[in-house]
Amino acid sequence: MRGINEATARLLLAWYSKNRRDLPWRREPSAYHTWISEIMLQQTRVEAVKDYYRRFISALPSIEALAAVEDDRLLKLWEGLGYYSRARNLKKAAQLLLREFGGTLPRSVEELLRLPGIGLYTAGAIASIAYGVAAPAVDGNVLRVIMRLEGRFDDVAREQVKKETALRLLQTMPQGCPGAFNQALMELGALICLPNGAPKCDACPLAGDCAANEQKLQALLPVKSPKKPRRVEERCVLLCWYEDRVALRRRPCKGLLAGLWELPNALGGWEALAAQLSIAPESIASASPGKCAKHIFTHIEWHMRGMELRLLQPPSGGALVWVTLRELREAYALPSAFAAFRGALLEREACAPPARVVGSGLRGERLK
Repeated sequence: MRGINEATARLLLAWYSKNRRDLPWRREPSAYHTWISEIMLQQTRVEAVKDYYRRFISALPSIEALAAVEDDRLLKLWEGLGYYSRARNLKKAAQLLLREFGGTLPRSVEELLRLPGIGLYTAGAIASIAYGVAAPAVDGNVLRVIMRLEGRFDDVAREQVKKETALRLLQTMPQGCPGAFNQALMELGALICLPNGAPKCDACPLAGDCAANEQKLQALLPVKSPKKPRRVEERCVLLCWYEDRVALRRRPCKGLLAGLWELPNALGGWEALAAQLSIAPESIASASPGKCAKHIFTHIEWHMRGMELRLLQPPSGGALVWVTLRELREAYALPSAFAAFRGALLEREACAPPARVVGSGLRGERLK
């Protein structure tokens, strides 16, 4: 069976040395930098991560800073990256590192796996890249490369297949450069051995040793079992104004987008949502349709219709927080599900009158 051996490993490493991308986390591959970048890169494109990574490291340059950051500040730094549990797990892990590991990321895969948010892939990446430990790091790119090289039709969605692939790589990993080897496999998958049957085989250093290239199986490999269809939800999103402030609310502490700020939204029509928020019909000065948008989660798809309300007076109760556009831009993190609505709101900031700021900081207020 084809695959990684001593000769193909040399070819791969030589190719990587000449073709590796200049990425900010590769310039100083400390354990902390590797950890932050690998968590950010989960489910997210490299180009999208670059600026987030720079801002995050500038704001939180150490484990100590990450452990102490306020949640809202952390989520603001993460705003737009999605999968916000990743950010929360980073902070939890940083606090655990201070309590039990002397403020340093451990070297071993076994100890790294004790940290919230770190699985086998991320543990292998940190151990190999930052510490030179012989540990495989098998992500989607690596699985695609290996399945094509070996001509395997195993279902890459199965955890057992990932574990077996990691074991084979560990047995053939070249001595002395596990981090470069792992990154070379990832880079080959990202730049050359592309998904959807469109690899650049003519530019691949391993084309002569690839079963898929020899047998023309590129379009068939890797095999991945189909996901269950997503549930579609039709939701109304309120852009609710009182004077120069727009309403936000905090999501429940459990479930989808747990604990994050959001624009008020619900299944069904806007009238029922307004009533749920204690907005009296007589307090509505105007109501007009707004932007429509769609957002895809792993298992759910939101189809959203915006409705813009202008209120003569705010509703009673404390469900809503009223923020200026400046506060929305600088202090409140909204999930990427609301990116289109947030963008539409912030387009108005340049032509809006100066915002009224509460106190000396950027804090929304609950109006009575």
